[in-house]
Parts: sequence; C-alpha cells; structure tokens
Amino acid sequence: MPPLRGTPRRDPRHRWPEHGAVRTLSRLKLFQASTGQLDAMRADVRARCEDRPGVYRMLAPDGEIVYVGKSKRIRTRLMSYFRCGPDEKGARIIREAERLEWDYTPSEFSALLEELRLIKRWRPRFNVQMKRDARHFAFIKVTRGAAPKLAVVRGAGADDSGFYYGPFRSAQRVEDAVRELNDVLGLRDCALDRRMHFADQPELFQLMPRTPGCIRYEVQKCLGPCVAACTAGEYDERLQLARAFLDGVDDLPIEALRCDMEQAAERLEFERAAALRDKLRRLEGLREQFLHFRFAVESLSFVYTVPGHAGEDRTYVIRRGRIRAEMAAPASAPEQLQLATTARDVFGRVEHAGAQIPTHEIDELLLLTSWFRKYPGELDRVDARWSRGTGALSGILPGADPQQFGQSLHRALSGAVTRRAGRAPLRPHQLRS
Repeated sequence: MPPLRGTPRRDPRHRWPEHGAVRTLSRLKLFQASTGQLDAMRADVRARCEDRPGVYRMLAPDGEIVYVGKSKRIRTRLMSYFRCGPDEKGARIIREAERLEWDYTPSEFSALLEELRLIKRWRPRFNVQMKRDARHFAFIKVTRGAAPKLAVVRGAGADDSGFYYGPFRSAQRVEDAVRELNDVLGLRDCALDRRMHFADQPELFQLMPRTPGCIRYEVQKCLGPCVAACTAGEYDERLQLARAFLDGVDDLPIEALRCDMEQAAERLEFERAAALRDKLRRLEGLREQFLHFRFAVESLSFVYTVPGHAGEDRTYVIRRGRIRAEMAAPASAPEQLQLATTARDVFGRVEHAGAQIPTHEIDELLLLTSWFRKYPGELDRVDARWSRGTGALSGILPGADPQQFGQSLHRALSGAVTRRAGRAPLRPHQLRS
C-alpha cells in the first residue's frame, strides 16, 4: 500500500504532528459515532415539531444549552441541520447536542425577541450571531475612571459600566471625528491604565518632574491630566462639554473650530484654514449622524400589533426603541381599555429624550431598527396615538407618515441616539485649538 501523501499538520491538542488524511478520517469516525443519536433527534423532530414560528435550543449531555436559534418555520429549520455536511457549521453544532427542545411563538417577530432574551440569559457558546451583529457597528464610549476618555469600540458589552453613543456604521469616520473632538476640547486619548495626576491632588513624594506620555500635551491638544497640568474640575468641565456635544445640545466644539478657521483665513494662513475646514466638516458629519439616528429612536415610540399564528396576535408597547410592555392583542372593550391604560402609563413617564441608551438594551434597539428596515410594510400596523408629545421629535410621528418614518429608519444606523439637556459654561476662545 503506497504511503499517504500530504503535508503533516500539528494539532495543538496533541504533542506529535498529525497527518491531514488521518485528521479527516478521525472527523468522519466522530460523525459516524453520533449517527444513532442524530437519527433519534431527527425522528423526534419529524414526529412532534410543527412548521410554524418558534425558538429552539440544543442541549449537551450535561444539560448545557450550547445553541439557541429561531425560525419562522421551525420544523424546516431543524431538519436542515441533519442534512449538513460533516464540516459545516450546523453539523459541528448538532454533534455537541444530545437533545433538541423548541417552543412555538405567535410570529417571527416574537421569535426574534425570544431568541435575543434566551441568548442574553444563557449565553450559549455557539451563539456568535448576536456578537457578530454588534461588531458590525461602532460606538463612542465614555470610559470610567479619574480622567474618562472617548473611545471608539466595536459592539457594547452588557456588563460594561461605560456610557455609549451609537451605533455607527463607519468606524473610521467616527474615529476621525472623535480625534478632532479630543483635540478641540483637550481630552486625553492615551491608554486606560496610564496613571493620572491632577494639579489639585498633589502627592506626598514627588521626586522629579513628570513627563507627558505623548506629544499632544506639548502641542496644546491635551489638557495634560497625566502631568498635573490641569485640575480634576477643569478636565471634567471639558468632558461634560464633549458629552453635551454628543447629546446634541451644544455645538461649542464646532463653533470653536469655525472661529479658528475664520481667524486663520483673515491672517491669510490658508493652509491652516483648509486644515481647520476639514476638521470642521468631520465634526459636522458626526453631528449629522446624531440627528438622523436620534430621529429614528424618538420615532420608535408607538403601539405595534403583530398578527400571529392561528389568531395569536400580540401587541407591543414600544418607546424609544425598547419594548416596555407586551400583551395579547385586545379583542374586547375591557381589553382595549387595559391597553389604553398601559400605553398611557408607558408614554406618560417623564424621560430625558436624549439619555444614553443602557448597554443591556442596545441589542433590542438594533433588533427593532433592523426589523423595520427589513420589513418597512410593518409600519402600517403601528399606532402612535398614545405617543404624541412624548419625544423631542414627536411632531413627526410614524402613524402620521409611515413612508417618511420608514425612510428615517433606513438612515438610522448611520447616526447617534442621544440627546440631553445641559450646557458647559465655556466659550470658543477658552478652548485650545
């Protein structure tokens, strides 16, 4: 028998090199060993599962939920796993499972919501879809610590305590705009673990002058909290100004750049004026993205009724892109009264129109926005009667103009989501350029 040809490969789980052909045979053997269990699960799906919307769970022998999924035709979806090739993702997942469980939902929309909630609750190790969706978007994060900084990150962790603005589609554009914002306001952009020293917090044993960690302080683009060049209050004042700009209630950074640009042009410093013009355009582009997305979020305030399987219609009370209440669609006068009471309670609460969206609710906002972008015809089912006057943009309601609302949602993921009252007591001439 001729020797096997091919390039030996080293498997990190073993000490010795492993031949490619041997590795393939091992995979096939493992797949064949689980054939009996797969046949039993397939027979169970064929016998009991209906082809309707629902969510499903794959459980390992020890009871661990390894994967959660959803489908508007759950039987068809589950049967597709048994047709996967040995190296396909579906086969890799189902080989880890000993049994399948599923629950029916009234509609595809409710299946999406239930899938999201189950993933958040159980965090199955094979569920990378939600993480992948989040990584498609960039967020501006206001970090914690003695001297918080603005950072552009992919996704937003549910366990994180920072503040987030977003989501944005173009991370590069956001990074450029945040860099300009940091330069205008003098905020740091160094590593989070760098120690800060404020002027009003002297240390007992300072043996030698501190050296700045980067050149930005030397060129007057950072207040220098790492070398005690500013007080904690001065730095916090600039940070609050940055948050006011991100909230959409203060354009002082733009005003400062415009003032510097005009002064440079008057001094015939045209190259500097052109550079400042480019910086100004980047900040104005960031502000425009805020406006688009804030419009969409404020417009996502309505009562939404979804037809369900076999008459299981569900009604959702949504405010600012988050589901605040859910119930069976009312079919009688008392049920209508209950819905009206619930809606008035949800939309009657006082909320700051631009408060930052909590990290644990970002996924739900993305889900709702994606749903209405994918199915704009669903906007015809919304009822915005109870939500009038609840948001900063309540003059343009989805119930009044579904087409305009749908267009705003198509632009939604290119902007920010926050707006809040408050103005820092600074003027353009007080900012370093």
